[in-house]
Amino acid sequence: MRKTQILFLLFLGPLAVLADATINEQGLLFAQDRITGLPFATRSEVISRSGMAATSQPLATQVALDVLKQGGSAVDAAIAANATLGLMEPTGNGIGGDLFAIVWINSERKLYGLNASGRSPKSLTFQMLKRELGTRDTIPSLGPLPVSVPGCVDGWFELHEKFGKLPMTDVLNPAIGYARDGFPVSELIAYYWNRSSGLKRYPGFADTFLVNGRAPRKGEIFKNPKLATTLERIAQGGRDVFYTGEMAKTIAGFMKEHGGYLSYEDLASHRSEWVEPVSIDYRGYKLWELPPNGQGIAALQILGILKGYDLKAMGYGSADHVHYFTEAKKLAFEDRAKFYADPDFANVPVRRLISDEYSAERRRLISPRRAARRFDAGPAEGDTIYLTVADKDRNMVSLIQSNYRGMGSGMCPDGLGFCLQDRGELFAMTPGLANSYAPGKRPFHTIIPAFVTKDDMPFLSFGVMGGATQPQGHAQIMINIVDFGMNFQEAGDAPRILHSGSSQPTGEKMVDGGKLTLETGFDYSTIRELIHRGHSVGYNSGSYGGYQAIGYDAKNDVYYGASESRKDGQAAGY
Repeated sequence: MRKTQILFLLFLGPLAVLADATINEQGLLFAQDRITGLPFATRSEVISRSGMAATSQPLATQVALDVLKQGGSAVDAAIAANATLGLMEPTGNGIGGDLFAIVWINSERKLYGLNASGRSPKSLTFQMLKRELGTRDTIPSLGPLPVSVPGCVDGWFELHEKFGKLPMTDVLNPAIGYARDGFPVSELIAYYWNRSSGLKRYPGFADTFLVNGRAPRKGEIFKNPKLATTLERIAQGGRDVFYTGEMAKTIAGFMKEHGGYLSYEDLASHRSEWVEPVSIDYRGYKLWELPPNGQGIAALQILGILKGYDLKAMGYGSADHVHYFTEAKKLAFEDRAKFYADPDFANVPVRRLISDEYSAERRRLISPRRAARRFDAGPAEGDTIYLTVADKDRNMVSLIQSNYRGMGSGMCPDGLGFCLQDRGELFAMTPGLANSYAPGKRPFHTIIPAFVTKDDMPFLSFGVMGGATQPQGHAQIMINIVDFGMNFQEAGDAPRILHSGSSQPTGEKMVDGGKLTLETGFDYSTIRELIHRGHSVGYNSGSYGGYQAIGYDAKNDVYYGASESRKDGQAAGY
């Protein structure tokens, strides 16, 4: 590789970063930030004292800040932002989906975990579903069959009852106002909205989300008066309006009319569950995740294996760094495929899976010079929006919410302004697996919030959106901060590693070691060495997630906000 001494301006949004130009053997130009010395350009963290919000849409971030300034708690602001995102970013979330959250309550020095995911229809048995599928051996992505109970609204009210300060009418008013008066659609959301326009073949979708038969374009004003009315009714009448009132009857009648099985009884019997977050110690920092039916402990398993290697000495972006990370991910995801499921239906050996002893056993399976073509799960007996908010009392919320695939199933109940999720697609249709379909069961979940503590104090509330990217992203954020000394913004901007093709909870097995894709910014000498070790290396311009974070500096008593450029998002404080 040869290096020029030319200086150039690399533009990242509104910020120009002065960098050195490096030309590799292929003649490709890469940037090295002159301030950080890192092999990629980044921007400064946002720093504030009284409150902070980071979401994937700037208007939603401003809504959260407005609620904080009105005296609302971090939870109030998070719910307000989530409701606003359901309107403005329906390509990733909405009240037809599920929710998970981790909440730090500073006065108690305690973390709370909420699993607000819904269950499959009780009237739909495995045998009935098998008949519905015909020759298919998987549940479809779209239509009525993958629809499960939407848990979001109940999750809001569980959080609000425990930690809210403002009336729910005040919390939801910003989203209601934007839904009635309209908002300008941002660029990335417009792109994904257009990609979802094919869902117009499903009942209610075109009337709810399209304008003259097409998706709204960048900068156009979009209104959703039906959603405004729905949110108004929920704000005034509480969660029962959604789960036991006329709205529940509308949803159930709509599903029955269009060949679905989600019933009034399914909605009326739904409840969220408060759960204990679990953690591992990674070089003095504790990463906290929620236990299954989500995939959060996969991040803990990856880090548990990697604790046995000196990643700092290997160097960021080296072949060893990428190789060991990828192999640790493969091992964790084999266990994910076998064990992760609704704990009410399967014995999930969480403590064993995240233990140091088990991590050491799994670590011994990794070859330093050769990529594994396959791994077996261990003998362990016995997409999406993410947002985070912090308030003046040093309470912090890590919240993630999703329809699963983009805008969900395509099924939009009459006159309600939202789409039902398609999370049930993730059930396995092979009998006897931990995640095999059953009535009244929560499917395996990809969406996971994260939280980091150090010396029993809050350190970082963060998440990385994007399906199977999420635990890989969580682990990489930790490695970037702890091993490579990056700040919160740099940790999210760093080029990402993404491995796909591992065995899945739906029953698919890993084939030929899967595929390793590297975001632009890794040196070609690294890629060449990875190929030499047997990795199938590819390139992908998307699918690397969307990171939002708030860090807390206990020494200076200030917040640090970070929001990456892969999304339209913003971190802001006051």
